[in-house]
Amino acid sequence: MSERRDVVVTGIGLVSCAGEGIAAHLAALDAGAPARTDTETFAPYTVHPVAPLALDGQIPKKSDQRQMEPWQRLGVYAAGLALESAGVKGDADLKGRMHLVVSAGGGERDTAVDGAILTGLRAAEDPGAYLNEHLQNDLRPTLFLAQLSNLLAGNIGIVHGVTGASRTFMGEEAAGTDALRIAQARIASGQVDCMLVGGSYSAERPDVMVIHEMGGYLRARDFRPVFDRMPEDEAGFILGSAAAFLVLEAAEHAASRGARALARLGPVGSDRTKRAPGSTEASLAALWAATGLTAPDAVIAGATGVAPVTAEEGAALARLAPGVPVTALGDLTGHSLETTAPFGVALAAALVSEKGLAEVAVTVVGHRRGEGVIRVTAA
Repeated sequence: MSERRDVVVTGIGLVSCAGEGIAAHLAALDAGAPARTDTETFAPYTVHPVAPLALDGQIPKKSDQRQMEPWQRLGVYAAGLALESAGVKGDADLKGRMHLVVSAGGGERDTAVDGAILTGLRAAEDPGAYLNEHLQNDLRPTLFLAQLSNLLAGNIGIVHGVTGASRTFMGEEAAGTDALRIAQARIASGQVDCMLVGGSYSAERPDVMVIHEMGGYLRARDFRPVFDRMPEDEAGFILGSAAAFLVLEAAEHAASRGARALARLGPVGSDRTKRAPGSTEASLAALWAATGLTAPDAVIAGATGVAPVTAEEGAALARLAPGVPVTALGDLTGHSLETTAPFGVALAAALVSEKGLAEVAVTVVGHRRGEGVIRVTAA
């Protein structure tokens, strides 16, 4: 096996309730609280809505904007910011060779059609025949295709010209960790020189409220800091619309084109425990050691606020990094599921490049499954 290469971050694209770009999110980090909170639209649940965006800046064609759902527009927009940040927005040759890894959930439901079908079903003489007829006739032909998570990768290719190989991961928080793990490993091993990796999530949707409330994961109260949402009657996550993309390169590839390395991304550790008492803490400790973390200057935690796993995550971090400041992403942007790991790494890279930190740890503990630890250091 050839010697493994250093992997560096050369571009960052961020979108959330805090706004867009690195500066807006470092300001949110300093403030320590979400910039936008909506307690009325989905009451009794709180949502952190995305800041207004001038979509034309990254998605110039109105026809492209119209055919995308909100989560796709957020992702394509953030991907454009990352390419711009890396100085490759106009490099058609490099984008043609650039590989893409996306972490995303499914598309959005047409809730008006869903509601009409369910209402009519109550009075139908033959519910089965009624359901078949209306599913065939009422759903738009494109609706099912709009559910496909890999449409985000397709739209990034169409709008931005990133046309190398692509893959999409689904699976809540763990999907984002694995997207980064695969991207980092492929560049480090020499399989590819440059990759665009990230994800997006739209929280402003009644369908996701239903899904997560059925599992008992939502916090049906106003905002409260993530690690303060205990005991269990105070627990749960508050969703936030967000997107994060990073341009990752082999260090020598970035140097050859004169690009600034914002940070170095180490191997990404991931695990999936059975969530018995103590398993999360043991998993984080093992991943912490495996990724080479020693004495980070800060910790970015993708903690969800769900009990009891968030309390266990907080206790583990207190032991692994005593005295080190811990920032929960949910305190800045809300929880964004598949986007959590890319967002955490992007914010860590911004801290390293703009604030002069030497080492930042990123932890991601899913509300149902999956643990991840990522080490970000100065380039």
